Amino acid sequence: MPKQTSGKYEKILQAAIEVISEKGLDKASISDIVKKAGTAQGTFYLYFSSKNALIPAIAENLLTHTLEQIKGRLNGEEDFWTVLQTLIDETFHITERHKDIIVLCYSGLAIDHSMEKWETIYQPYYSWLENIINKAIDSQDVIEGINAKWTARTIINLVENTAERFYIGFEQDENLEVSKKEIFTFLKRSLDKA
Repeated sequence: MPKQTSGKYEKILQAAIEVISEKGLDKASISDIVKKAGTAQGTFYLYFSSKNALIPAIAENLLTHTLEQIKGRLNGEEDFWTVLQTLIDETFHITERHKDIIVLCYSGLAIDHSMEKWETIYQPYYSWLENIINKAIDSQDVIEGINAKWTARTIINLVENTAERFYIGFEQDENLEVSKKEIFTFLKRSLDKA
């Protein structure tokens, strides 16, 4: 398989996101995608075995974008609580902006019985937060004795689930800022050393 960093791969992936967002997965055709990307149909098959094979790539692209956005707002010197607040803010922002793609990714991965791919896609995000948590434990910003790996996964899953319920499930009992504050407060109470 050719390198995924090629310009053609990115063009096909972005075209797929646009076409699938517009038409839905069932009605979007590979012909539509390659036409939008300005590539030949054979080029599509250099990177993807089928239309369904796009779903993990789209999910990975969205998650990579999320992590880049979070890191882009940080300079590496922030305390754990600032990192957590940034993670919450960006997760809500990206969920609002890409809710249709998120729904597509969940449904596509479930249809394809490839939920194990989800964990592989999330691994860089989990590892990044796990390292942040380990630093917070070392600097005594959070309680000792927690499992950083498990905690990282739980935080990411909880924040994403809350954002998805807000924007996709329309569980908007509170306004946006109150919802973000509540999840931050819950996590701080759970992890704060004080």
